[in-house]
Amino acid sequence: MANADTPMGLIPIRHRNGAAYNGAVNHYYIPAGYATALFIGDPVVKTGTANTAGVEGTNGSMFAAGTLPEINKATAGDGNALTGVIVSFHATKTNLSTTNSPASTEGVALVCDDPDVEFEIQEDDAGSALAATVVGLNANLIFTHAGSTTTGRSGVELDGVGDPPAADASNQLTIQRLANRQKNAIGANAKWVVKINNHTEAHGAAGI
Repeated sequence: MANADTPMGLIPIRHRNGAAYNGAVNHYYIPAGYATALFIGDPVVKTGTANTAGVEGTNGSMFAAGTLPEINKATAGDGNALTGVIVSFHATKTNLSTTNSPASTEGVALVCDDPDVEFEIQEDDAGSALAATVVGLNANLIFTHAGSTTTGRSGVELDGVGDPPAADASNQLTIQRLANRQKNAIGANAKWVVKINNHTEAHGAAGI
């Protein structure tokens, strides 16, 4: 049976030591002037600044000025570092079930930014699926698909052809293994387990 074509961004699944991912996140700021929509599963990167005024969170909580590092959606491709992956968003007074952050809208994202977490991601095969020999190599992201305002899921994928996996320490990801679950096999639209290699909070290394 062919793999389902379901782009989903990056989904945290476990720590590299085998421990289950427990949902740990840090809060990050999305400024109102940022004209790009963000979705669950989107990779993000710190901009080097923080919120300059207080920001209201869920249930009336407040984040004081300077407590929320600012993020943008990461740039796909070699040499572009990642800080983490969006897991969810703080609800707002006008949207209590926030599944995405619309463009040009202030918000607070909950981000998995632990360098030791592994993620599941779908490959963008572009007509030529990856083989088992890519395990251990580095890879980059590709933004072929937009995120879904219906599901809130990212459309980000692993670039399998345009910039094929290689032993390159400046690549964004390292491929750990094929995701071991039902209805997933090597071939078009396969789901792979990866870790962030070019991480703002850690040092990358060339793949094997």
